[in-house]
Amino acid sequence: MKRTFLAPLAVLLAALPAAAQDATPKAVDTTPKISGLLQVWYTQMLNDNLRVDNASKTNGNKYYDLPSQFVENTFTIRRSEIKVSGEIMSGVTWEVMFDPSINTSAGNPSILQDAAIKYTTDFGLEFKLGQFRPLQTYEASIRPTPELIFAERAQMTRRFGDKRDRGATAAYGFGDKEFGGKITVGAFNGMSDAISGKGNDTNAQKDFVARLEFNVGKEQQFGVYTLQGSTDLKDANGSLVARTFAGTNAPAAADIVDDKDKTTNLGAYYVYDNGAWHFDGEVMTGKLGRRLPSLGAVAGPAGREALDQKYLGYYVTAAYTTGANTFALRYDSMNYNQGDKWYTTYNPYTESAPGTPLLVNGAPVDYTPKFREVTAGYTYAFKPEKLKAANIKVNYIWRSKNFLAPGPTQTGEQGGDTAVVAFQVAF
Repeated sequence: MKRTFLAPLAVLLAALPAAAQDATPKAVDTTPKISGLLQVWYTQMLNDNLRVDNASKTNGNKYYDLPSQFVENTFTIRRSEIKVSGEIMSGVTWEVMFDPSINTSAGNPSILQDAAIKYTTDFGLEFKLGQFRPLQTYEASIRPTPELIFAERAQMTRRFGDKRDRGATAAYGFGDKEFGGKITVGAFNGMSDAISGKGNDTNAQKDFVARLEFNVGKEQQFGVYTLQGSTDLKDANGSLVARTFAGTNAPAAADIVDDKDKTTNLGAYYVYDNGAWHFDGEVMTGKLGRRLPSLGAVAGPAGREALDQKYLGYYVTAAYTTGANTFALRYDSMNYNQGDKWYTTYNPYTESAPGTPLLVNGAPVDYTPKFREVTAGYTYAFKPEKLKAANIKVNYIWRSKNFLAPGPTQTGEQGGDTAVVAFQVAF
């Protein structure tokens, strides 16, 4: 059996050099190419609540992803990306992208964003390895950053898609411009929630990802994607420690360790764009897992309310472009406990005991982790034929008011809205 397997493999390997010699070499320009993206934001809070965000990281706010740019009225260098890419020979390309504006003291250890090598075979199979986004969400992995309709991405993209990791993918495209598609599968370290994916693995587990995408002409795109992973903690020699869930029906420590913070994504998207009108929609669900962990190096409370707690997010966007002007509107919803799972005999988001309301400053609060954002936007393109080259965006972000704890003189859960003016240049 062993010889039967090795013989065809040996023939195939022997044929590869000959096939390479028979192919006519193509002229390749190996000169590195440089491109970049610079975004400068001004953000204006529409009340003072967001300013005290860092003092209110409890209850509902442990789930909500509020970008740091929105906690004060400030000018921000949101992105200062510099990308260098090139081609070594026909079918072998590389790219490196870094962003000096990254704060490397906030869980993101390096300004290096992407560093990848890609090899494309003569029959269309592509291999890519290095550090890059692991195929999750439309806005993060398919729509280029300079072409984003709004200044900030949707909630699901910020939390689950706009991350890097180190790994490898294999992809194959099929069809044509009228109807075509691409299937991609890959494996990654699974460190995107620990150190922004910018480091080596700490255990033997890997994240496995897949994406299937289609196009119908130039106007329509749609696809599905998934991720299957587990804890990012070192798990050798019984080093995992189960954290504690609240409630008498909480799972045993052995069950928590065996679950290994199973982490999943499953999403789908659809996009229509005819140059004037743009519509897109996306839905995504999965298990929170390591994103709000139930495991740690030492004992403590779990980061979520249930072992298999699931999330559900979706958004829809409509935009209209005429000349240099684009008008857009997006509705965005994110529920971090789809199905309302917990182990207490009462609702932990609204009660402190069965039948007893959860009170802060003497008034009831509702910290149910379901958040909504509505973003209205206007974009002026200085060069309409190339929108991303230079533009200015003005966005108003309305948020549901349930992700901040009330201040000393406030009653009820709190939140805040933001106005953003974003300037962009891409080259």
